[in-house]
Amino acid sequence: MKKELAKNYDPQGIENRLYSKWEEKKYFHAEVDETKKPFTIVIPPPNITGQLHMGHALDNTMQDILIRYKRMEGYNALWQPGTDHASIATEVKVINELKKQGITKADLGRDGFLEKCWDWRKEYGGRIVKQLKKLGSSCDWDRERFTMDEGCNKAVTEVFVKMHEKGYIYKGKRMVNWCPVCKTSISDAEVEYKEQASHFWHIKYPLIEDDGSVSTTKFLEFATTRPETMLGDTAVAVNPEDPRYKDYIGKNVMLPIINRPIPVVGDEHADMEFGTGVVKITPGHDPNDFEVGKRHNLEVINVLNDDATINEKGGKFQGMDRYEARKLIVEELDSMGLLVSIEDMTHNVGTHDRCGETVEPMVKDQWFVKMDELIKPAVKAIEDGEIQLIPKSMEKTYFNWTNNIKDWCISRQLWWGHRIPAWYCDECGEIVVAKEAPTVCPKCGCQHLTHDPDTLDTWFSSALWPFETLGWPEITEDLKYFYPTDVLVTGYDIIFFWVIRMIFSGFEQMGEKPFKTVLFHGLVRDSQGRKMSKSLGNGIDPLEIIDQYGADALRLTLITGNAPGNDMRFYIERVENSRNFANKVWNASRFIMMNMGEDEESAINKPAPAGLEPVDHWILSKLNNTIKEITENMDKFEMGIAVQKVYDFIWEEFCDWYIEMVKPRLYNSDNKVSRDAAMWTLQTVLIDSLKLLHPFMPFITEEIFCTMQDEEESIMISSWPVYKDEWNFADDEKSIETIKEAVRGIRNVRTQMNVAPSRKAKVFVVSDNDEMLDIFRTGKLFFESLAYANESVCQKDKEGIADDAVSVVLPGCNIYIPFAELVDIKAEIERLNKEKGKLEGELKRSKAMLSNEKFLSKAPEAKINEEKEKQAKYQQQYDQIVERLEQLNK
Repeated sequence: MKKELAKNYDPQGIENRLYSKWEEKKYFHAEVDETKKPFTIVIPPPNITGQLHMGHALDNTMQDILIRYKRMEGYNALWQPGTDHASIATEVKVINELKKQGITKADLGRDGFLEKCWDWRKEYGGRIVKQLKKLGSSCDWDRERFTMDEGCNKAVTEVFVKMHEKGYIYKGKRMVNWCPVCKTSISDAEVEYKEQASHFWHIKYPLIEDDGSVSTTKFLEFATTRPETMLGDTAVAVNPEDPRYKDYIGKNVMLPIINRPIPVVGDEHADMEFGTGVVKITPGHDPNDFEVGKRHNLEVINVLNDDATINEKGGKFQGMDRYEARKLIVEELDSMGLLVSIEDMTHNVGTHDRCGETVEPMVKDQWFVKMDELIKPAVKAIEDGEIQLIPKSMEKTYFNWTNNIKDWCISRQLWWGHRIPAWYCDECGEIVVAKEAPTVCPKCGCQHLTHDPDTLDTWFSSALWPFETLGWPEITEDLKYFYPTDVLVTGYDIIFFWVIRMIFSGFEQMGEKPFKTVLFHGLVRDSQGRKMSKSLGNGIDPLEIIDQYGADALRLTLITGNAPGNDMRFYIERVENSRNFANKVWNASRFIMMNMGEDEESAINKPAPAGLEPVDHWILSKLNNTIKEITENMDKFEMGIAVQKVYDFIWEEFCDWYIEMVKPRLYNSDNKVSRDAAMWTLQTVLIDSLKLLHPFMPFITEEIFCTMQDEEESIMISSWPVYKDEWNFADDEKSIETIKEAVRGIRNVRTQMNVAPSRKAKVFVVSDNDEMLDIFRTGKLFFESLAYANESVCQKDKEGIADDAVSVVLPGCNIYIPFAELVDIKAEIERLNKEKGKLEGELKRSKAMLSNEKFLSKAPEAKINEEKEKQAKYQQQYDQIVERLEQLNK
């Protein structure tokens, strides 16, 4: 029975059905198969707190395009999925839910709170997975992993213990970024710098004279943006080369309010060219000052509690919020005559990217990863090209970070996450790092050991993602076959969080790179170029777009014009264009299927019939070149360029030209050979076009493919089209392109003359080149149809062609159309005379108005200018009509 597509394309009616089919058939699943070459992508695991946003949609569309392409190319393609436990984000969500019930984290205790977190994960953790399926993501869901599942826990513990034994992980007091709201340390990569209005407070500290008295005339002046940190100052610094202050080095100044003498040290950190050349040194609350403190053996004083209130080291300000204390300190300095001035300024302030709170640099006892040796293989891999970054410009960002690498703070003061495998002896304080809880202290024999309460940075576990998801630390068959992975697709904004950490972790744990290529994409911005955010209210929900336009339309919109590393703007108009393209493909396919005979089988695997005409050769040759170019683009990860070529070929060459060219043959039942050749070509080109389009628009291509033929059960497991030497018809391509150029020229002339398509005209092709004339004779049937010609005549000279014929000039030939056949001269003269009369009336009215002194003196200038513009326009139209009438009357 002949199958047909529905009259209208309805994505909602097919997408869920097709995705269920793909899952049931296990098309996404990959097993070790030594007869095939593997191709592996690991998904950047979305947070279990997450909901699909445009960044996710772009990232996963790009991965799905690559995995579908490689699957069709015959690779054993694995797209490894999973989700991330997202320590801070999940804790915040769960704490907020508890608040609604009047419960605190402390009320539940650690075990009770973790139970609530696991409940959260059960309820919401799969939400984003369902949303990724709506997008069409062909992940191997049978292999789905979670960063806190049993296997990942084992991997994390293995790495921590192993790296501690090698001396790469240590505990120590160092400067960290502290979030006073989340009450945890965060890494440098999690600090987001935001512009804030603030002040420079210019303050002076009095010099202490040699006799121990506090000078009333000698001061060292400096400027600070954080006056409250003066409570922890342990020095002021000047540059040792600065002639203004050389004599001050080694002396002391009095720290006001606290009344503590602090030294003046000579250090290059003090910039002679900036401000006064003097800086206050607070080793407990500034990373640069911390380094100065180490060089000069200065005391480190922390004056803040974990919630950013002043602690007991802050004297009378103890218990105050940092900003409240700041205000009172400034007032007191002013009353003491030590506040020189206040200068308004704007500067970038570090904030926590999760909660937005201003971060406090603080010295804390934390766990760190020593980075100086670990980072070396990660640097060399990029330098040697072992790992390719696309675009290459990302290398500069990469090296800028690796060249200024700091030890990585990996401990977090949270409960949800991988607990640090370290225990402390209650008697002697010995730290025991082990895979299992120790029962006795190896140093003193005490049997009472306390488990470290901290958890690991979320990125510590996700740094292991490419190999822990394949079974590591066990050396599984999956690991040996699918590792290293091939491509990592990710946003440029997490190069530090994740990409670099995976690279050095891969080399350290596996002795090999984790992936061969990193493909960076930009951000999806709104139509005004702004970053999408809750605060701006400019976010667009991908699921709403899918519900309205279909997943294919969203995917096509996101990838069209996409270039690696570049941000893109999102316009609804572009989604509508993508939907229109889907309709175009659907309608063209439906047209072809409606013209297939009742018993006619698909041409999918049938050899080319006899009777292929030059126009058939032309479209096959164009398709052939398109296949070659798109394959090259895909192999270079130029997906935006590739999809544009597919789009242009299907819309313009296939739908707008070839289908129109062969319609007369389809309707001509007298020449079965020609009709069969046209039908075979239509089906063949459509099938290969659908295959080229499938990675980008999987749903519509699957529905058409499976409706059109029965030989293959799914397009996603069909073969990717390949270039065929036998489809190289360069001469026929050149011939048909000549006819296309002639048709375009004729249509342009007719448009300029306002000739309706329904008005047919005789067309003369004049050339002294026999080959050129043969082109038009051979293509006579479709040339006449496309050129709105009732007859076409090929001849070597202008004999018999009227002098008033309009012409189209092409290389090697001229096209002539008798003017009288394009235009009914009598009717046109009558129409133009009527138009001329109207314009004469308008010109008379306009001239009268512009010569009226009353109007000119009272009317607004804009109104006068508007009338002048009208008059100029009317005059131009009038002159053109007069000229046209003269031509017609001849």
